[in-house]
Amino acid sequence: MKYAFLIAVREFVENAKTKGFWIGILMFPVILFAAAQVPMLLEKKGTPLRNFVVVDQSGQFSKLIYEAIEQNHDLRVLRALGEYSTVHALSNAPSVYAFGGSASNALVGLQPHLKPDAPKFEPPMRRFRMIALPPGVSSNSPLPELAESLKPFISGNRKFGVDGQQASLFAAVLIPGNAEELVVRGARANPDAQGLEYWSANLADMSLRDEIERVVNSELRRKEFAASGVDPQMVRQIEHTHLPVVSLNPKKTAGSEKVGRQDVIRQWAPSAFVYLLWIAIFSIVQMLLNNTIEEKSNKIIEVLLSSVTPGELMMGKLAGIAATGLAMIGSWLVALVAILLWKAGGQSEIPREMLGVVKTTYLLPAFVVYFVFGYLMYAGIILCIGAVCNTLKESQNFMGAIVMVLMVPMLTMTFIPKDPNGTVATVLSWIPLYTPFIMLN
Repeated sequence: MKYAFLIAVREFVENAKTKGFWIGILMFPVILFAAAQVPMLLEKKGTPLRNFVVVDQSGQFSKLIYEAIEQNHDLRVLRALGEYSTVHALSNAPSVYAFGGSASNALVGLQPHLKPDAPKFEPPMRRFRMIALPPGVSSNSPLPELAESLKPFISGNRKFGVDGQQASLFAAVLIPGNAEELVVRGARANPDAQGLEYWSANLADMSLRDEIERVVNSELRRKEFAASGVDPQMVRQIEHTHLPVVSLNPKKTAGSEKVGRQDVIRQWAPSAFVYLLWIAIFSIVQMLLNNTIEEKSNKIIEVLLSSVTPGELMMGKLAGIAATGLAMIGSWLVALVAILLWKAGGQSEIPREMLGVVKTTYLLPAFVVYFVFGYLMYAGIILCIGAVCNTLKESQNFMGAIVMVLMVPMLTMTFIPKDPNGTVATVLSWIPLYTPFIMLN
């Protein structure tokens, strides 16, 4: 066993010296950080200002659409101001919502409560802006002519001046003068029915279309209620009438049976760790395969076998690569906890609840245990492949079969939490190749 230990130390040191090892350690925290920050950064800075025009020949909806867009932007600014105050306001500062619900009032009211070194508040970029029609396009033209005139601007082939800059149109909203006559009552609309026309070349971002549809239909319903002699406020109150549904978990202690968001996260968190376990095992055994094949092709293994037995050599390789893998996933778990601790402050409720799940469950130690046993099992298979192959190209044919086997836990990853004691989970848990993944899930 002395030689097996020496081989294990050599394997660990040799792998720790490689650039790939350090890249693997550093990439995971970078990916976690990017996953936490990039969506927020893109939401605030990455989305360009999108201009749209509204031609309302009925004269009923354009003002409402403008007010709704402005209100949505004001709410986004207010939420950003709340995050800003969490970091840069004094501990006794009032909530940003205590100043009347307006972002401008909240910003003015918050100024006396900011820390002396607080940076200037930068509001999020406006997502949508309602502008006037391009020069030469008349709002009194028939809608087909208007659409033809606006198509070059919407497709980006033509630009026009907006606030001193050249801009194109993201969308055009054309509302016919007889909009009320086109309203569908009590049935689904015919796909070929006429109505409000929403022109846009971007079919991925439908948030503007959804908001306009909400505003227009809300106004139409309000008028319908008024025409029928029904108080719209009463209808709104009735629509909000509901019987709350309280989810309770019989497995929780008495008095705390109510299910919260943390309980839902607790139910699904193992799936995330299964994915991480899959990546870790696959990466480490691939490293073991490459190392074994390289030593065979370079004739190093003959030199080693002249001093140690094949059993000691294999045992040392298994232990050395396992230590490398544990060092790598250890750094990943430390990075995960550190980023959750960083993001758990202030108004970041989900990271705080995720951190609570990590602290109050056995996910981390279970992950380490199942990694060790899963690695030893798959590493044994990989060593068998390395023993019968002389080149990496030859080993890839065998690795294809291993990947197919490893795909089963990935395909069932989201199903198992829904039925953790079901037949599928039970049967797969008794198959050794799948036991680490299924039991962790």
